[in-house]
Amino acid sequence: MSIRSLLRRSGRAAAVVAAGLLVVAGTTVPAGATDQSAITAAQQLAATALPGANDFSCTPSSAHPRPIVLVHGTFVTATLNWVELAPLLKAKGYCVFAPTYGRMPSVPLLAAIAPAAESAEQLRVFVDGVLAATGAAEVDMVGHSQGGLMPRYYLKNLGGAAKVGRFVAISPTSHGTTLSGLATLLQDIPGAPDALLESWCPACLDQTVGSAFLAATNAGGDTVPGVEYTVLATRYDFVATPVNSQFLSGPNVRNVLIQDLCWSDLSQHATMQVNPETLHEVTNVLDPAHAARTGCRLVP
Repeated sequence: MSIRSLLRRSGRAAAVVAAGLLVVAGTTVPAGATDQSAITAAQQLAATALPGANDFSCTPSSAHPRPIVLVHGTFVTATLNWVELAPLLKAKGYCVFAPTYGRMPSVPLLAAIAPAAESAEQLRVFVDGVLAATGAAEVDMVGHSQGGLMPRYYLKNLGGAAKVGRFVAISPTSHGTTLSGLATLLQDIPGAPDALLESWCPACLDQTVGSAFLAATNAGGDTVPGVEYTVLATRYDFVATPVNSQFLSGPNVRNVLIQDLCWSDLSQHATMQVNPETLHEVTNVLDPAHAARTGCRLVP
């Protein structure tokens, strides 16, 4: 693969071009030009047809000064993942942004399947563009499944800690998953995980227990200073398993089992991001000054 192709795949091309322009013939490019380059790079990653999201002309209000970045899970696009939360947050007055990341040319219909470290680089590009467009100093971030894991690599290894205030992880694969034992079984078959996953879903391999990506993400502790972490998990998750592996350790962490808020909530991994109790708790975390008791109803 050529250098140009590698840069295009990782989402770094715009950043490299902007950096090069700054040193041509000793001239200086105006700050507005580099800002526009960052915005354009983010717009190329922005999900389309997602109500309430990706208005790059949005100006954060004094009530909600941090834009919200929504990070979807494996296989799906942001448009599918955030069909409930994006318009809800927009209606509450937030500037909302959501990339679709991690595509691979060999599997064009799926997203969030490329190597997770490459996706984290795309997230860096996207956040930089959101900050440039809105003038905000930080964003708050909400992720689901892989979107609750991969951003922690960005926070720890790509400078994200200085750009994110709060991070809410819904059903995250924080310490890797056994897929209810499937990944453990595959590890007993020499070469099986690589053969099944590397060609079409490297991100799946990155999320299995013992991966190099997990080691790089969790080395030195689960969290970084300056970011407030919240994990929302469900007892009935059979994807990110075991469930307690989703929880983080650290002084700036709140771990929540959704059934502790509502015993009749039967939400599973793939429905947590549209679950009314989860959505309400997300809004509580993002705006603690106006937090209200989370209701409880039967959620199948």
